[in-house]
Amino acid sequence: MAHHIEITQMDHQIPLLDQTSVNEIEEGRKVDHLIEIRETNGEDRSGMTTNKPANQILDEIFADINDSSSKCCTIFKVSVGLSESNSGAYEPKVISIGPYHKHNPKFRSMEKYKVCYLQRFLRRKEGIDVESCIRELEDEALKCYDDIENLDRDIVAKFSKILLLDGCFLVEYIRERCGMCPEGEDWIISGGCLDNQIRRDLLLLENQLAFFVLTKLHHMTKDEEDKIPFIKMVKRTFFLDLPKMTPASYLESEGNAAEIKHLLQVVHMSCHPSDIKTTSLTNPSMETEHFWKSLCCNPLRIIRSKDKPIDKDHLTGHNVMPNATQLSEYGVSFVKVGYIYDYLEEENYGDNTSLFDIKFENGLIKIPSFKVTDDTETLLRNLIAYEQQSIHVHGPRYFSDFAIFMDYLIDSEKDLNLLRRKGIIKNRIGEDKEIATLFNKIGKGVSISHEDFYYEEECRKLVQHCEQTWNLMKASLKRNYFNSLWVGTSTVAAGILLVLTAMQTVLAFTGGI
Repeated sequence: MAHHIEITQMDHQIPLLDQTSVNEIEEGRKVDHLIEIRETNGEDRSGMTTNKPANQILDEIFADINDSSSKCCTIFKVSVGLSESNSGAYEPKVISIGPYHKHNPKFRSMEKYKVCYLQRFLRRKEGIDVESCIRELEDEALKCYDDIENLDRDIVAKFSKILLLDGCFLVEYIRERCGMCPEGEDWIISGGCLDNQIRRDLLLLENQLAFFVLTKLHHMTKDEEDKIPFIKMVKRTFFLDLPKMTPASYLESEGNAAEIKHLLQVVHMSCHPSDIKTTSLTNPSMETEHFWKSLCCNPLRIIRSKDKPIDKDHLTGHNVMPNATQLSEYGVSFVKVGYIYDYLEEENYGDNTSLFDIKFENGLIKIPSFKVTDDTETLLRNLIAYEQQSIHVHGPRYFSDFAIFMDYLIDSEKDLNLLRRKGIIKNRIGEDKEIATLFNKIGKGVSISHEDFYYEEECRKLVQHCEQTWNLMKASLKRNYFNSLWVGTSTVAAGILLVLTAMQTVLAFTGGI
């Protein structure tokens, strides 16, 4: 029997209640009697009115949620708050993966390449029933996408074809990048500009395919002699695209493939600090249910209570953390740590310096060196969007916090120039001003955790250093008397003249002259 459930808040009745009831409401106690539920069948809307406890209402709501796509969604559309400052950073340039951008005609030219990779995939083993495999995975894979109820019907109808073409393309493309072409066959895409653009597009949050589809297809056609984990193959494919992935990180086959959601998550995990590992999901379904129950009990939880707009004063002990130029004036020295690798070399496999290993001690701030290329902003923005929108990110939001910290350090190209001269930032896009603008804008719309901001301690120590009397005097001296070569020279000359004048006066009184 169909039911219509109507929930009415009786707030307008509160003034008519006695004082005891009003006090109970204000203290958040016993408010079940304020919720009126009217149940009617689908034919008669004038049925009986019955009262139900709030817990029963919530159970009914959770039953609907468990059947919705929200429970399994892992591949999101980027929120407007994040994308409005640079929407192009979240959109593919040459290739569409998954359903979100499938209707864009500019990606049709890549379909012929996908067919070539599909043919290579099918040649790997005879007699494999890849179509049946795709049909078995189709429903579960579709639920991974955000708001599937509103996807184009034509896209949903052709989703099995999308899975087949895109899935086989990704598996074979990654194999090709790892030098695992079938014997006697050449690379289909041999490098150059197209290859770079494809790798860029494959790490967009909206351009992902469920990882369990890729691992299933990989295992269907892998050689028995092939012992390299698929996760490691993914790392090798995108190693050179990251601002910093260490050789030590490449060697680690971190993560359970069953818990990985997509390629972007593999890259995200690969950049984690070596001393902090990703927490495993012991029961993802329970975690999702808990999230939705908390949200329904308190709708304001949709903006986490610990996530607030960026507040530099709060994070740094009531004083804004100075930028790099100002820190230098306060006597802070900048030192790079780690190296930037353009190739995977066995002798460097021991380096485990991550992008996030920023430390400040005794007036010395150590920052890992990293490169900024044409696609760095796109990659950082999508990794941040993944952290901001996924409930599967546990522990610190490394990229979000890193972006905010760099925004603190860099206010202008003068700050960027200092970091570049120290070897911390390798500029591979041109003007310092471009990178400064990148970090000034990349944090827009990003929420940070005031409870576990990854650089909370470093920010606090930097502010405390700058508040010390001697460092304040040193900074004032540099700003007022040594802010340029000519001013500094004049200051030194004036000092020498003052000393000579004082000596002359003393000697005159003592009869030395």
